[in-house]
Amino acid sequence: MTDETSFYEQVGGRATFARLAEAFYRGVADDPVLRPMYPEEDLGPAQERLLLFLEQYWGGPTAYSEQRGHPRLRMRHAPFHVNPDARDRWLAHMRAAVDELGLSPLHEATLWDYLQRAAHAMVNTFEPTPGAAPAGD
Repeated sequence: MTDETSFYEQVGGRATFARLAEAFYRGVADDPVLRPMYPEEDLGPAQERLLLFLEQYWGGPTAYSEQRGHPRLRMRHAPFHVNPDARDRWLAHMRAAVDELGLSPLHEATLWDYLQRAAHAMVNTFEPTPGAAPAGD
């Protein structure tokens, strides 16, 4: 591989990011704090949006922007109660999904660093989640 090969291509392209999104939403499906943030009956549309976003971010196809415009992640997450508990739950499901990929240590560290930074950036409140026990309880 050359230095010009995108991270997307280096880790296996669409198939890898599709596996990541599928594994992540498998965890979200039963999470009492995160699941209500996805109003659709089926998590499939959210899974597809995450896949398209990650593909574009890591150097793959630009279908996300073509279909949805600029990602504007903070703006898109503003209507949701994203507190440290929600962030930690998101990270726990994403960590399990990343672990399923079996990436090289360098690729895994690169991906995980981005995901952690993104999750921390989405926090928009420090108010507890109404009616939910904190993660880890």
